[in-house]
Amino acid sequence: MINRALNQKTARNLAYEAFLDLAARLDCVGVEPRDDLGRPMFDGIAPDLAGRMARDRGLRLLGVSEVYGFNVWDAAREAEICALRDLAEAAGAETLSLIPCVDGREVLPLEEAMARIAPLFEGAAVRPLIEPIGFVTSSLRTKRPLIEAMARIGGFGMVHDTFQHVISGQAELFPAQTSMVHISGISDPEAALDDADDARRLLVEAQDRCGNATQVRAFLDGGYAGAFSFECTTAEVWDRPDLEAAIRASFELIEAAAA
Repeated sequence: MINRALNQKTARNLAYEAFLDLAARLDCVGVEPRDDLGRPMFDGIAPDLAGRMARDRGLRLLGVSEVYGFNVWDAAREAEICALRDLAEAAGAETLSLIPCVDGREVLPLEEAMARIAPLFEGAAVRPLIEPIGFVTSSLRTKRPLIEAMARIGGFGMVHDTFQHVISGQAELFPAQTSMVHISGISDPEAALDDADDARRLLVEAQDRCGNATQVRAFLDGGYAGAFSFECTTAEVWDRPDLEAAIRASFELIEAAAA
């Protein structure tokens, strides 16, 4: 069995406590709560209690999401990062996610942005993770620039997303430098596999076109020991009456195919 995990976006209609219960029943090692679901993080539950609720179910708070446009630097962005850092620390979360700008605004060079962010985490227990986004408009589309920047500026980790990896056209995986893997699939044989499909990411099915099983196997072969977290982005998943059974079946499909 892989280290299963669940991003809250995949079960966004569930209350926080029900989300935790679902993850525990699915034998997940941890969860990734979000602050962009149209309601407060943890549904307004105090962070220390929210973290304890997860740990009482044998779950790690693998990370909290997210700060978008981390490389569009201003006082508001710095304050947003600090606020999410403090919330993550209060809850006992291990990481927080930083997402690059994809909307064409002016951004700082990657290393300059990271150099401004790194001091904000000195002495903190939580670690910032950066996720390359494969959109054509993304300010950080592939991993190589991030890997090179991480070698010079310490304290950061990287998120690999199986869908973003495919649409970016990159080949290298960098399992040794990866802290989290997000999994999702596209099954539509007519889909163009580009950024237009980002909002239609499903559970991984037998007809998956994103090569999830191949990517998962390559990560395991490369020594990756972290979690594989479902991050699905469509109501086709959220609204399923059989959500638990569907997620379980999808995890099992990946595990069998990657074995």
